Amino acid sequence: MKLLLVLLLFVNSCQEKMVKEIPTKSNTPNIIYILADDLGYGDISIYNPKSQIKTPSIDQLASQGMRFTDAHSSASVCTPSRYGILTGRYCWRSRLPLGNLRGYGRALIEPTRNTVASLLKNNGYTTGVIGKWHLGLDWVIKKGHENLLNDPDTKVNEFNMVQDMNPDYIDFTKKTTWGPNNCGFDYSFILPTSLDMPPYCFLENDSIIEVPSEYTKGNDLNTGYTEAFWRPGKIAPGFLFDNVLPAFQNKARQFIERNANNEQPFFLYFSLTAPHTPWLPISEFKNSAEAGKYGDFVKMVDETVSEVLNSLVELGIRDNTLVIFTSDNGPYWSEEYVKKYNHKAVGELRGMKGDIWEGGHRVPFIASWPNKIPKARTSAALTSLTHLFATVADILEIEIEPNDAEDSYSILPDLLGKTPEITQQNGLVHLSSKGIFAIRQGDWKLITKRGSGGFSNPQFYVPTGEEPKGQLYNLKDDIGESNNLYHLYPEKITELNALLNNIKDK
Repeated sequence: MKLLLVLLLFVNSCQEKMVKEIPTKSNTPNIIYILADDLGYGDISIYNPKSQIKTPSIDQLASQGMRFTDAHSSASVCTPSRYGILTGRYCWRSRLPLGNLRGYGRALIEPTRNTVASLLKNNGYTTGVIGKWHLGLDWVIKKGHENLLNDPDTKVNEFNMVQDMNPDYIDFTKKTTWGPNNCGFDYSFILPTSLDMPPYCFLENDSIIEVPSEYTKGNDLNTGYTEAFWRPGKIAPGFLFDNVLPAFQNKARQFIERNANNEQPFFLYFSLTAPHTPWLPISEFKNSAEAGKYGDFVKMVDETVSEVLNSLVELGIRDNTLVIFTSDNGPYWSEEYVKKYNHKAVGELRGMKGDIWEGGHRVPFIASWPNKIPKARTSAALTSLTHLFATVADILEIEIEPNDAEDSYSILPDLLGKTPEITQQNGLVHLSSKGIFAIRQGDWKLITKRGSGGFSNPQFYVPTGEEPKGQLYNLKDDIGESNNLYHLYPEKITELNALLNNIKDK
């Protein structure tokens, strides 16, 4: 009799747990994660009153929720940053410890790796990704070219990760064997990579909509990766560069409408292609800002946010939708453009995209969840885009598997106004596009080498004699990283180096 009672209690507890793991819109929110591409911390007017670009919709989102002033991408370029968002771990732990994939790079997210999307899907959410992917696809290889690793046209790193390959070896008529739908997304409508990298085509649910059978010679190739620049390569006959962002807007609206009235909540990873090159604002946005075509393209990003928010209101689901807006890394905005337009895309920060300095990885980050997140709040908590995974798990009140998301910590307590800190987080690691590491703890930031490690000059600097071997800054006093304190605080350097090594060895 006692055994039977114990069994009944066990079954009841399991049933309660199962019910708890199947969320409904009455107890869990829809989640929309809007990721801009190469948007600067200083582009947004609520972050930078001196910005030459007005962003009323993003500013409005901030007034409806919490704005973070010390949020960071896990790397200062696209692929590793996006890997960190979806997996909750630094990309330098993966098969791509440095750099970006190109359009023909193989799938980076490991087959056994859980993502934010798979976590949510396994717990009752309908999941979708719309926009730029840039995490690799396993294209079907034509017969006779299966041995890619030994082909001279294949770019392979030391971990046998294919970063790029000859597109003539690909059968574009076949569905990819590994893509977003294998990473937890029920629905996907994507551009394979950045809008300035071939192949120029769309994929829906891992199948190409129109085969890239034609060739573009590229555009604005002499602008230094700015203006209406895109690389030469394969292109679908009907592909129009200036229609890409509007196409993604339409698909996002359709996804939201399809799932607005479902019993289960939805997750939309909405990954924009702007304001990354090519800067191609549509006619109604031309000359709408004081920062050239780039500024006009940022205005299109702001309008995209407006469309999402308006759709939620019209469908009556705004109150139960968590909207997050951020950027994958800093902007590509040189000093030449700062002078030309009197616009600082990174505000008072130093550097730009690719750099180890703050301009490379400090990003705008805004979260709004009506009746949950207090309105018009500002948080100075040091946080990372890798924290989405743990935050979502915290919302669902589920535990993360031991081998998942080792660099993710929940920011939910901060969002709900319970604590101004990210508990359990000892520090953040930053990585430049060319491999310079930095470690951040509190106000202190240690950069292990000299130079930007990215696009800004000097990219690398070899110190001589008694010159500092690295860089140490107190960001509370020196947000522009102009006063290198490396020689003055040897104990702090030892402490931060030890922390960096501990996190690397985790």
